[in-house]
Amino acid sequence: MVATLQDLFGIDAPIVLGPFGGLSSVELTSAVSEAGGLGSYGLYGYSADRISDTIAALHSRTSRPFAVNLWLPTGDEVTPGEVELAPAIEATAPLFDELGLAHPSPPIEFLPDLDSQATAVLDAAPAALSVVFGVPSERLVAAAHSRGIRVIGTATTVAEAVDLDAAGVDAVVATGAEAGGHRVSFLRPAEQSLVGTFALVPQVVDAVGVPVIAAGGIADRRGVAAAFALGAAGVQVGSAFLRTRQSAATDAHRRAIEDAADTATVLTRAMSGRLARGIPNRAMRTIETSGVIAPFPAQNWLTGQFRAEAGRRGDGELVSLWAGQAAGLATRDDAADVFAELAAGVPA
Repeated sequence: MVATLQDLFGIDAPIVLGPFGGLSSVELTSAVSEAGGLGSYGLYGYSADRISDTIAALHSRTSRPFAVNLWLPTGDEVTPGEVELAPAIEATAPLFDELGLAHPSPPIEFLPDLDSQATAVLDAAPAALSVVFGVPSERLVAAAHSRGIRVIGTATTVAEAVDLDAAGVDAVVATGAEAGGHRVSFLRPAEQSLVGTFALVPQVVDAVGVPVIAAGGIADRRGVAAAFALGAAGVQVGSAFLRTRQSAATDAHRRAIEDAADTATVLTRAMSGRLARGIPNRAMRTIETSGVIAPFPAQNWLTGQFRAEAGRRGDGELVSLWAGQAAGLATRDDAADVFAELAAGVPA
């Protein structure tokens, strides 16, 4: 018999906060955990020291279980020495100029080493480690389990879920094409892995022996009830929580989610070099019109140089407005209210 998420993670309700790369906050993560769900925190781009400090801050805010998330390398990442950034810098020059920022020079590295990140996570001992963009190594899974850390994999297709199950993960997030943010496909190109939640979840449930967490298009009690009807053991929710005041989203980002219609989001590589779902703005249109997009993670680093300043200024036209297709259902601005609404859809 497949375990419940409550038993697996020691939580009260099978509701998981989506781990936002760059938009997670200690306040939101701890709020979801304190409410009885599994709060999650995205560690994309974090150094080992920053990971240690972040998990320590989470432990100080809640004694309840929480998860942290790492991006696995897919093998197609470029280093500063492997990519000519000048064309992409030129294409984004109007955005830097608008903010009065100097055009950037390439860094020594785009991303920290995964091994150092993983070691910091293991040493800090969160309740769970979730991963995206691949299958965790046998060594990482064993090391996590030896410390009592559960491992969550993320799949966009049935084949990905099967590979994750075979690797020994404790649960699989089946994330449909409706979900906001990056499409975390790893076996086939993301454009060839756009399976909707309603089709994906039951097929993953039939294919694996671990609990399946449904993600994508779930923002209220109706989505939760539907996920359970499809065989899921729980749900992972992003945009509805991102809309709340406890997230690290800017006010402009929250307003964009609040105003979003069902057709408001698009899939783009403009902001990071990898396919992601978000709400179009001037930055996205400028880059797409230029036709010049550096490969990941170079593009993500480049746009991050102006996105950070735009975020500080509250300029929603020059940040990444990640959101899913159910953003229009994200109507609550407090995490406790979102959680209560979602919990109302969990079968008794």
